Amino acid sequence: MSRDSASRDRLRQITDAVREAGRIGVAELAGLTGASEMTIRRDLEALADQGVLERYRGGARSLLLRGEEPPFALREQEGLDAKRRIAAEVAGLIADGESVVVDSGTTCLEVARALAQRRLTVMPLSLHAVNALAGAPQVTLLVPGGQPRPGELALTGQLTTASLAALRFDTAVIGCCGLTAADGLTAYDLDDAAVKRAAIASARRVIAVAGAAKLSRTALAFVTPAAALHAVVTDDDAPGEETDALAAAGVTVRKV
Repeated sequence: MSRDSASRDRLRQITDAVREAGRIGVAELAGLTGASEMTIRRDLEALADQGVLERYRGGARSLLLRGEEPPFALREQEGLDAKRRIAAEVAGLIADGESVVVDSGTTCLEVARALAQRRLTVMPLSLHAVNALAGAPQVTLLVPGGQPRPGELALTGQLTTASLAALRFDTAVIGCCGLTAADGLTAYDLDDAAVKRAAIASARRVIAVAGAAKLSRTALAFVTPAAALHAVVTDDDAPGEETDALAAAGVTVRKV
């Protein structure tokens, strides 16, 4: 495992531990992760800068509720290889000349990057993805209105949903916070869920992208039933019972 990968895994472990406990000491985190207390203090400072937690002498307290999603900067590098495999698979499902709306989120950002050399019309729903496609030579880039959420830079609000309602896309690529056959596709944020529903309504085909950890998870805000999805692209660690249940609901499931 590379040093960067080990550091990312440790930051995630610390984030989960602090969020679960509410508050926790440096010594306990060092024992949990196997890192030195000096390293833990540096990690806590980095996470405090990202708004994940608040430092106090000898430990940290969480600023995230258990049902909230960690910040974009923390998630962006997590499981990056799997996200890139998912993105490459999605790109292979999209034909040149299509019009595509690409949702916000870290996996969808990788999808946007995978489409940068293609001849397509693309509307990204985050400023991160807009930037990824801004210099793409063959992409006709459509930028919706809306208010960007801090960190995530996902575009939300009435201007975003109105932009989507005015158009009809061949394909919508939708990210999620949770996806199960029983509860459908869900999101942590109500505004984000409204934008996802508008994107789905504007497209003839819907491809959901979800890392293995998101299958069998249910978040607060309902977006759409699983049966409304044409395909789900996930990684090969996805739980078989959940992918089988999605397939039984009529969804094409691709593991990569």
